[in-house]
This record gives sequence, structure tokens and C-alpha cells, in this order.
Amino acid sequence: MTENTYTPPAVWTWDQASGGKFANINRPVAGPTHDKPLPVGKHPLQLYSLATPNGVKVTILLEELLALGIKEAEYDAYLINIGEGDQFGSGFVDINPNSKIPALLDQTMDPPLRLFESGSIMLYLADKFGAFIPKDAAGRAECLNWLFWQMGSAPFLGGGFGHFYAYAPEKFEYPINRYTMEVKRQLDVLNRQLADHPYIAGEEYSIADMAIWPWYGGVVTNQVYGAAEFLEAHTYTHLLRWVEQVGQRPAVKRGRMVNRTWGDASEQLPERHDASDFDKVAK
Repeated sequence: MTENTYTPPAVWTWDQASGGKFANINRPVAGPTHDKPLPVGKHPLQLYSLATPNGVKVTILLEELLALGIKEAEYDAYLINIGEGDQFGSGFVDINPNSKIPALLDQTMDPPLRLFESGSIMLYLADKFGAFIPKDAAGRAECLNWLFWQMGSAPFLGGGFGHFYAYAPEKFEYPINRYTMEVKRQLDVLNRQLADHPYIAGEEYSIADMAIWPWYGGVVTNQVYGAAEFLEAHTYTHLLRWVEQVGQRPAVKRGRMVNRTWGDASEQLPERHDASDFDKVAK
């Protein structure tokens, strides 16, 4: 037994100081911590989010729908600052009892319909507007295979690898090795799929691409975790081709900006209420 071996106690107790970078926003219980109603805008869809990879998935889809001329997909995007605990306000918890971004209200329904979990939101919007999801049974199944693959894989990429490699207060070899192995396997899964297909689910750009791109595109281009060299991202050539291809889409560029409050000022749009808001971003 080594000196740093941890023996779990009979009953776990919460030590907030041991949580690392995000200790102030993590807690072992649910429910609101304070009373805070959410603002509501004029558009059919109300988004409450932040431009993390999970938030960007939904804003990319909304911008792609609008680019198709689907005016019913107009939306207001309000910033949820998770570092300040906005996700624990009573209004947000009413929409998402899990207190995670993104969350969406569809005001065209009576009463307004709440949606949480990014994959659920994307599937709902794709079905509602009949876009970015194949209409044939086989194509739809393949698209959903990859959408749910991403939802199931992200905890390893973000909660596992991202936490221990980038955010944990101390570096430990075992968890970093464990999650690096899994992340490299995931990158290889995508690289092999994209060797034979232009897009993730086949010949057509779909919500599968929009869900996967913010996470894995960010990792291999060093925008997430700063681990591209560590993961030898340059070896996943088919994945890199796809990342560049999707990243050049105008709607993807716009969606990536929404609810963003860090980085270059030319890429930040903390709130979005009209298409003209993009013209006001600092150049």
C-alpha cells in the first residue's frame, strides 16, 4: 500500500475545499439555492445557456435552422453564468431540475414546454422543424446512434479526462492514464467513421455532427483542455478534415459565439435576441 492510497470512509461526507476549480458550483444535493425568476423574451424559443460544448450544440442547431429560413426557430438566448451559480436560481431549476445548461422553453406550446439535456433539445428541435435528421428509418437510426454515442461518451471526455488532466487540483497518473486511453479510443472511433463518410452519420450533415463537433473539435484543435499534443491529435486526419469542414459553416461560427463571455471579443455574444446582434460584436 502506497502512502497516497485513499481508503473510503464508511459514510462519505462533502468537503467543498477538495473539489478543485469548480468546487464552488458543485454540491451533492439538488434544488434551488435562491429565488431568481428567468427573463423571457419575445421569440418562440427561450434558451438559457452558456457557450460550453453542451451549450454550443444547441445554438449551432438554432442558427442552422434559421439559415434554412425557418423563422419559427427564432430564439432569445440568455446567459446562465454557472461560475456565479445562476443554474441554481429558482427559475432555472423550474426548467431543469438537474441545474445544468442548456435549458429551453418552447413558448408555442400551452403551457410552455420545458426541455433540458442537450441531446433531448436537439432531437426535439430537429423533429419539430423536420430538419437535420434523416427522414428514412435507417438514416434516422444511424443519426440517433451517433447523437446518443456523444451523450454517453462526453462524461469520459469532460468529466473524466478533462477534469483529471486540466482541472483537478493535483495530477494523478492512474486517472489520467485511464481516461486518456478512453478518449483516444473515442477519437479513433470518429476517425474511422469519417474515413468512409463525409459526415458523422453518413452523407448528410445532421444533429449528430452538431452534437459531436463542439466537444471533439475543441479537443483536437486545442481549444478544450489544451491537450492536443498530449493526445497526438494530428494523427486523426479524417477527424481533423471534418472538424475544419464543419467549423467553416457560417451558422456554426455564429452558434459558437452565442452566450460566450471569454476569449477574443470578436467571438463573444453574451446574449442573443436578434440576428442583427451579431453585427454589433466587436471586430
